[in-house]
Amino acid sequence: MRDYYDILGVEKGAGADELKKAYRKQALTFHPDRNPGDKAAEDSFKSAAEAYEVLSDPAKRQRYDRFGHAGVRGNGTGGGAGFHDINDIFGAFSDIFGSGGSIFDDVFGAQGRQTRRRGQGRPGSDLRIKLPLTLEEIAEGVDKKLKVPKYIPCETCSGKGAEDTENGYETCSTCQGAGEVRHVTRSVFGQFVNVQACSTCRGEGRIIKNKCTSCAGEGRLNSTETMDITVPPGVLEGHYLTVRGAGNAGIRGGQPGHLRVEIIEKPHEHFTREGLDLFYDLYLSFPDAALGTEVEVPTLKGKARLQIDAGIQSGKILRMRDRGIPDIESTRKGDQMVRINVWTPVNLDDEEKVLLEGIRSSDAFIPRPEDIAADDRSFFSRVKDAFS
Repeated sequence: MRDYYDILGVEKGAGADELKKAYRKQALTFHPDRNPGDKAAEDSFKSAAEAYEVLSDPAKRQRYDRFGHAGVRGNGTGGGAGFHDINDIFGAFSDIFGSGGSIFDDVFGAQGRQTRRRGQGRPGSDLRIKLPLTLEEIAEGVDKKLKVPKYIPCETCSGKGAEDTENGYETCSTCQGAGEVRHVTRSVFGQFVNVQACSTCRGEGRIIKNKCTSCAGEGRLNSTETMDITVPPGVLEGHYLTVRGAGNAGIRGGQPGHLRVEIIEKPHEHFTREGLDLFYDLYLSFPDAALGTEVEVPTLKGKARLQIDAGIQSGKILRMRDRGIPDIESTRKGDQMVRINVWTPVNLDDEEKVLLEGIRSSDAFIPRPEDIAADDRSFFSRVKDAFS
């Protein structure tokens, strides 16, 4: 896949304004209204939207800068949003494209989107909600029931907005059903035609004869819908699941928006996460570290026994294979890393102090770093080994 920065034609240090400007330029060049029927232009339009979707999000951009396309894979096809069609792009970037679906209404007019929705109401907006998950839920995958506040179709008028659901509309007299009006301007440079959505019918090409009293003619009502969401194992913080058609209902029969569920990872009592690996800090007493012992450590699936060798050093990392998070795109699993921390006793009583004084000068208690294995001497070596 092409680099996202190359697609937008910006440097890696580009700021938010520069990214938006570059994206607008690409969208203008490859906009489907300017390139009707051109599949290559449509693909370039989608690629630019995908690149902007990733680079305009600080968290996704950070993962992309570090891991490339693999860092943002899982949000859809390819490396980014994986837009299914042009309408997805219009919905995702409504702040850039505007309500009509075009950032260039003065160039193309509102024709592109208005033609698609003429006589069909106006499309509903997308919804975004956050879904907090525990590490256990992320590791195993989970089914969740979500209560989503949203617009739903009005049952009284079946979403039509009119009392008479069969013959409740008449053709707009302003635009004669076209859903748009054209204004011709002449100047020394020639004739310019500006096409805009009809302000009377708002681009629908029709008006309601008698509005539904339940929804005041909108064809939708505020409500809360309960829906089931399946979260696959191995999702990352910032990943989102797209439920197509589960967003706000459209106005007067317009297409519904989509629901985007963003994954939020809850802090865990025992573990911190680094990619697919989990880290757990194990604290050992001085005698246990010196003599060796067997301890019980938590895992995402309960408790596990772990053998501690005699003479283990503070900072040593033990690997428990396949105890981490599964990879969402393969059968690979991460590991659980156990970091050893030897606890130095405090608040000793007199008898304990005497015991320690007795062994303070013992040859075995004199630090000899050269006797420690090379991997135990260097913190960076331990980390490198942990991730190898």
